[in-house]
Amino acid sequence: MKFDYNTNGVCSQRIQIEIEDDVIKEVVFIGGCNGNLKGISSLLVGMNPEEAVSRLSGIECGSRSTSCPDQLAKALATVPSNKKSPA
Repeated sequence: MKFDYNTNGVCSQRIQIEIEDDVIKEVVFIGGCNGNLKGISSLLVGMNPEEAVSRLSGIECGSRSTSCPDQLAKALATVPSNKKSPA
């Protein structure tokens, strides 16, 4: 499943996320601090979305009450789990 999330209150404008079998396959930030966001994206590949949310939620950027990682956590929290049910 691929989806886009429009950020709020940060330098990046949008986050593109791909999740398959309840595992993060790709994260791409549009805008923001290029190197740092590529690093965060790379670290998340292969991670369960719930784990990423627990690690990234609440991170602030300077005087802002949110950050690009926090916005990513908000995006991931909106995605319904697509974990396959046992047969």
